[in-house]
Amino acid sequence: MSTADRVRRALPLLTEGQITQLKPELAEVIEYRKSGLSLNHVIGCPLDCGYCVRHLFDNFELKTPRALMSDEEAVALLTGHRYFRPHRTPVQLFNRATDPMLPVVKPHTFNVLRLLDEQGLTNHVLVITRWRVTPEDCEVLNSFRNIKLTVLVTHSGIDHPGIEPVDSAIAAASLKTLHEHAKRYRTVLYWRPIVPGLNDSDEHIQRALELSRHAHATVFTGLFFRDEIARYYADHGLPLPYEDTARRKIMPEESEQRILTAFRRPADSEAPWGPLFRKTSCAVAYAHGEADYNGHYGIRELCDICPLAQLKVCADAWRAPDQAEVSALARELGASGDAEVTERAIIVTGLNEPPRYFMQHGFGYQVHDRDKPHHHRWHGRADIGWPAV
Repeated sequence: MSTADRVRRALPLLTEGQITQLKPELAEVIEYRKSGLSLNHVIGCPLDCGYCVRHLFDNFELKTPRALMSDEEAVALLTGHRYFRPHRTPVQLFNRATDPMLPVVKPHTFNVLRLLDEQGLTNHVLVITRWRVTPEDCEVLNSFRNIKLTVLVTHSGIDHPGIEPVDSAIAAASLKTLHEHAKRYRTVLYWRPIVPGLNDSDEHIQRALELSRHAHATVFTGLFFRDEIARYYADHGLPLPYEDTARRKIMPEESEQRILTAFRRPADSEAPWGPLFRKTSCAVAYAHGEADYNGHYGIRELCDICPLAQLKVCADAWRAPDQAEVSALARELGASGDAEVTERAIIVTGLNEPPRYFMQHGFGYQVHDRDKPHHHRWHGRADIGWPAV
């Protein structure tokens, strides 16, 4: 892509006045999420998925993508961010307020990838899309030499047009195209959100099982159902999937068990469920032949479906960090008192998500908030659909 082409196709920038009208969180282009430091300097999406996190930012009605700044400015902010570590911190692109493969956004996606790659960075970079990907796009994605690029294709199979206006066949076709042409990047089936009674029938599960054969790994997860999303459902007469909302994703035990039963391959002693994972970072790490950068190996019941070879990779890399070093960093980041290092995770008090994720990616070891405990077998999910503790 030439410089002239990038300039000609660049999205218009929002004015300073327009930016001040945005919800402050939306105007912040960098956010630390569990799967990586997230860069979002393009906002606006026409796809209208009813459960989109854009509801949380009062941004759902902005349908036409616009940029907050140039790609070069955004990448400089990212690589200069206090939580960014070269070759270590995982990065996500445009996963909060737009789709990175929309025709008008795609040039920016490719340009940001190029800018990162040209710096010689070997960080994991995640691109999550549900839109069309062509063989020509794959050629561009294969051109990057340094970054560890993963394209995750969101596919739900939801047929309700008010909840999922975009035909899931588009994502299915993109997944197959990406997998067929993959050389330097990896592709993951991002099967989400799974909602009981909506897209967890035997037919839906079998469709996902078939699609999983066109990906290097598959990750399945539930619905992120916050108050803002529930209000949108109610205002538009959509069937409420749950009576209550939750801070964490909702993935009921019954749905998980039905999925695991369908994916089970008893004859395959090395990978009894194939490359199926509960966590995004586990699928990404597996696809690249690396240990999980989120240190999930400490939560052993989370790993009970993993291929044995991947378990060994994670076991070889997993080390409990030094207690004194952990406590010193936690205090530096603003924690109350000393951190506790257990055989499962680092437990801290008084740290919100960004510094916890910074520690987690730095140590390759889970970091949990003492006041928001992770319960056995819930895998960090909401309590809805699980036995009471």
